[in-house]
Amino acid sequence: MVNHDLGKSSPRLETAVIRTQTPSSPHREHATSIYMSSSYRFESAEQARAMFAKEEDGYIYTRYGNPNVTEFIDKMCLLEGADAGLALASGMSAVYSALAGLLNSGDHVLASRSVFGSTHQLLTRILPRWNISHSYAEIAQPETWAALVQPNTRLCIVETPSNPALDLIDLTWLGEFCRTHNIILIVDNVFATPILQRPLDFGANLVMHSATKFIDGQGRGIGGVLVGEQFLIDDLTFFTRHSGPSLSPFNAWLFSKSLETLALRIERHCDNAEKLTDWLTNSSQVTAVKYPHHPSHPQYELALRQMKRGGGIVTFEIKGGLEQGRRFLDALQMSSLTANLGDSRTIATHPASTTHSSLTEAERQAVGITPGLVRISVGLEHSDDIIADIAQALDESAR
Repeated sequence: MVNHDLGKSSPRLETAVIRTQTPSSPHREHATSIYMSSSYRFESAEQARAMFAKEEDGYIYTRYGNPNVTEFIDKMCLLEGADAGLALASGMSAVYSALAGLLNSGDHVLASRSVFGSTHQLLTRILPRWNISHSYAEIAQPETWAALVQPNTRLCIVETPSNPALDLIDLTWLGEFCRTHNIILIVDNVFATPILQRPLDFGANLVMHSATKFIDGQGRGIGGVLVGEQFLIDDLTFFTRHSGPSLSPFNAWLFSKSLETLALRIERHCDNAEKLTDWLTNSSQVTAVKYPHHPSHPQYELALRQMKRGGGIVTFEIKGGLEQGRRFLDALQMSSLTANLGDSRTIATHPASTTHSSLTEAERQAVGITPGLVRISVGLEHSDDIIADIAQALDESAR
């Protein structure tokens, strides 16, 4: 249903993602149209029967499929090197659908301890209703993972880099580990994006994104996506087709258009994040800075091996802890305080009181979320302006 207007050459991914597009209508539009239709007409009763029987391809109902959604999925599969994909209404609907669609009562999940707060709630409060258990594994202790595998362990879910601690998991090791134990591996690739890291190349079976973040890149739409092996996507397509977390055509159109500039945007995010990291390491108000491609990161060599660059997220610990951290956030003049990341605008977040507030203090400490930790989603503004805003806020917070 999607044309690949690529000529006879084999273009690079940056070109392919721009030139992959839904066929134009008789009006010959250059940009893909938005197909805001809940359903599609059949030419005959026989065609309707054949499409429902999957004997003939075509769109039936937007909960099942839509041209804008197809275009977005095709582009994500190109970028991640995936066989197939599925677009969903939010990042968390992608996480939930992957878990609920692949697990059965009595199954066990192995998860890295550093997972997003809502993923933690799924594992600890919702999935146990259906007798699905989990074990948390420590990112820094891979030698302990094998002891956590049970006969009923079906699935492993991880984030790398993790949110917000920016800890990494060796994907080459983990891919082999999961193959050895016959476990489905799902990797949350939100922070790195397929521009910097492709988990399927390291042995993952599925890759998950909150399209709300860097994929959209401008804080406009909510959406999620799963890409990976065809047989798993087939199972998940059945599950989501009948459970209903479909992505709207408009948001699919937004995300698809945003992918055309993703590579450019990620380069600028990385440039700015590197400059901010270098500046923060010399600030007297900061006790620790963490960025994957900075030599001070404890897994720096691993980051160089599996990520092309360090990404657009920087974390640091303010000298005065929680109280100075609050004063710092209140003193920011340009940067935004909002529950998002991956935006064109720089965003500052205090994870302990917002994104990870549902965790206990002990749980936060276990994944490196200290009271004074600040997460900066470094935007696309001029790097000097980003640094100047953070500098004045640090100075003000120290008074």
